[in-house]
Amino acid sequence: MAATVAAALALTYLAIRKNRTWWVRVLPIALLACVLAVTGLTLVIDHVWKPWPEPLPVVLSVWVGAALVALTLAAIRLRSGRWYGRVFGVLLALGVTASAVVATNAHFGQYPTTRAVLDVFRNDRVDINAAAPPPSGVVDVPAGKKLADVWTRPANLPDKGTISEAQIPSAFKSRPAWVYLPPAYNTTPRPKLPVIVLMAGQPGGPRDWFDGGRVMDALDDYARRHDGLAPIVVSVDQIGEPMANPLCLDTKLGQSETFLARDVPKWIKERLTVDERREAWAIAGFSHGGTCSFQLAVRAPDVYGNFVDLTGQREPTLGTRADTVKAAFDGDEAAFTRVNPMDILAKKQFPHTAGLIVTGTEDALYRPAGIEVFEACRKAGMDVQWKDLPGRHDWTVWRPGLFDSVPWLAQRSGLVR
Repeated sequence: MAATVAAALALTYLAIRKNRTWWVRVLPIALLACVLAVTGLTLVIDHVWKPWPEPLPVVLSVWVGAALVALTLAAIRLRSGRWYGRVFGVLLALGVTASAVVATNAHFGQYPTTRAVLDVFRNDRVDINAAAPPPSGVVDVPAGKKLADVWTRPANLPDKGTISEAQIPSAFKSRPAWVYLPPAYNTTPRPKLPVIVLMAGQPGGPRDWFDGGRVMDALDDYARRHDGLAPIVVSVDQIGEPMANPLCLDTKLGQSETFLARDVPKWIKERLTVDERREAWAIAGFSHGGTCSFQLAVRAPDVYGNFVDLTGQREPTLGTRADTVKAAFDGDEAAFTRVNPMDILAKKQFPHTAGLIVTGTEDALYRPAGIEVFEACRKAGMDVQWKDLPGRHDWTVWRPGLFDSVPWLAQRSGLVR
């Protein structure tokens, strides 16, 4: 609200001048040009370029327009007036632009605190070889027991886990994964821990869960309450580059499904000390990543026994089913149907898979899709839950949606009772 009021006052100052030509010619032309520019940009993004399936949020278009108007008016004012007036106009325009950034962040909830913003510029990552050396011994868990039943808190247990980056070998060109290892990982003997494979939305990347998602804070907090035990998190890149969308399938757009279903699990099992049972593995993500989590739970149930779909879509899409089939399957509708999870669920049962589907109460676009997915999973025999959280298609839903699922996943995976 403060950013909106400040921007409105700045725009009012920039728009007022004691000049008739300004009011009847310059200002109307400048405003019209800005409106046309923002409208044209929105139309190109939503209907021509289409870098992501959903339309550009109205709030983003409005704030882009406000910043453009402010910069345009400040630029025009540079041609006349006293020097301090021109400088003040530029500062106001920059202030409106900063307000646009703040308001956009508030809309999406990307950075909840100043600390979260500053963390973007801090590099506290640990080399994966130093963070995850081969174990000198592992904790054995007898049949019928949970890891917490046989785990004893070591005296030298670290207070926090570690973050590392690692490139996962694959024919699919992904950006480096971000790996969280909980405090218990840095102990001897080392426990075999459950795994959560995380994905962000599109556009986005693996570090989004650590910047906007604050996943390390949440899991460190969980570990402190469970003697250092928490799931390992591997946040991976399922899209390859910010504006790409290979649909988490194997098509001519990329081999994203093979990356997620085979290459990622193979690397994790070879490189990290983990519980390899499918019950100990979960795949989770928000928006595009939520859609992919649902897909992999259906397409790779031998790998992922659990999934968390945070405001995902009904099916993999490039906008419409027709667009998707044309771009990824050369118009072959049957080929798409064979790999589409909703079509698979209609024909096959999944009694050994568990899932959590999270929607936002104000998410008019994705909430209906989440309800449809929940019903399809339930009818296919999955142990599935649906959670409706206050919020839109943003971090105010995604963060608590994942964090609240950690105790459930810990029980499902055999970490705790």
